[in-house]
Amino acid sequence: MEDAITSIGSVISSIDGWLWSWPLIIVLVGTHLYMTVRTKFIQRKIGTAIKLSVTADEGAEGNISQFGALTTTLSATIGTGNIVGVATAIISGGPGAVFWMWIIGILGIATKYAETFIAMRYRVKDKNGDMLGGAMFALERGFEGKGWAKVVAILFAVFAALASFGIGAAVQSNSVCGIIEQYIPGVPIWAIGAVAALLVGLVIFGGIKSISKVCEKIVPFMALFYVVCCFFIIAMNGAYILPALQWIVVCAFSPQAMVGGGVGFAVMQAIRFGAARGLFSNESGMGSAPLAAANGTSKNPARQSLVIMSGAFWDTVVICLMTALTLLTTILAHPDLSAAFQVTNELAVGATPDAAAVAAASTNNPSLAEGFSKGLVLTTTAFNQIPVFGPLVLVVGMVLFSFTTMIGWSWYGDRVITYLLGEGAKRPYQVVFLIFIILGAVGGSAALATAVWDFADIMNGLMVVPNVIAIWALANRISKETQHYVYDGNLDEVDTAEIPEWSRA
Repeated sequence: MEDAITSIGSVISSIDGWLWSWPLIIVLVGTHLYMTVRTKFIQRKIGTAIKLSVTADEGAEGNISQFGALTTTLSATIGTGNIVGVATAIISGGPGAVFWMWIIGILGIATKYAETFIAMRYRVKDKNGDMLGGAMFALERGFEGKGWAKVVAILFAVFAALASFGIGAAVQSNSVCGIIEQYIPGVPIWAIGAVAALLVGLVIFGGIKSISKVCEKIVPFMALFYVVCCFFIIAMNGAYILPALQWIVVCAFSPQAMVGGGVGFAVMQAIRFGAARGLFSNESGMGSAPLAAANGTSKNPARQSLVIMSGAFWDTVVICLMTALTLLTTILAHPDLSAAFQVTNELAVGATPDAAAVAAASTNNPSLAEGFSKGLVLTTTAFNQIPVFGPLVLVVGMVLFSFTTMIGWSWYGDRVITYLLGEGAKRPYQVVFLIFIILGAVGGSAALATAVWDFADIMNGLMVVPNVIAIWALANRISKETQHYVYDGNLDEVDTAEIPEWSRA
């Protein structure tokens, strides 16, 4: 049985490694660039977006505030990808990968805006008044009567539902158990899973208002706590801040890249893994955030879209930056840690590796599970260099990040399950979601846990395809209405379009 699981897991891992390499990077980065142009570089409105996020739109339709919608979407995106994912990018693509994570994060702001815009423009409400929106409704309503749009909409919902059980439940509880077991040995794994499921259940059974209320309190606190603590660690390594930044830039733009060979390949690896882990971190283009964003009260689609796009800024540009500087300054302060990514570093800084080293690097195509396993080792080792305080930051950060990711993704799954099967499927879905939290904690064999991680990552990647189709197909409307609301000075205009009631027949 174990051999069969290992064989199946190997196939899943290969598919995951291929999917999250150049195919998705090209699709997503292309979409980021395209929407940046079509929205006239909407990123320059980040100041307005942050201001709107704490502004209440009284009288507008919706279930939660714009800030509540933002923190709910951030609850799902600020997670293990911001801590371990950065280390994974560094190990796989060198310090230069961090630079490309930032670039992808900045470009992804436009896609986050676009996907939220169409979710708001085409949202509907159920009989209880809860809003439903996302790529499935944008496709179904935006191209009413078109068979292809219905098929693509269903595919998105199926992929998102499956992803919620993996990346939203099992993977998160597995991560929590791993970090707690490492620092507090002897705690029963099943007990951690049961407590996690209980706490998540207490929140998600109350619906979006309950989820939003919890996220509004926890997300700002956990993000601020993590950033301040990282800043403290960075300050302790203050002498290495400028060298760390220089290291990032040199590895991202190595002059030797122009001559090709191993170093040129290393720069390509930096771009590839920085982009891949950046996309995993902020989820721009995946279509997940709009599933919750559609519940926000907003005068018009542009206002909510601006608010939600600020999440990509906080997620990748700020939090990932702090993680990267924490890791790299610690590594520079403790040179023995660089052995964790010695080959990548040699290629990046311009050393002349032998043919075997280049060949080994060229086949480096780690899946999510493999990469996160290596990333976790580097992360824990780096944070452990700061006695007591370092491990505390890591444990509290991982536990809070994973908990909020679970409750955020549960709502994503709730929305797509409702779309696929109707209102009656919501409670059974929630129960199954909690079961997956427990199963993820218990884990089973290492081979099974790895297969689950990689399968979840594949579902995340597959979500991108129908979501990007919706964005490109509706780009003209996004561009036209963005001009009207954002650039023609009509952000305070109330959209009077009726939000229709919907039910699964």
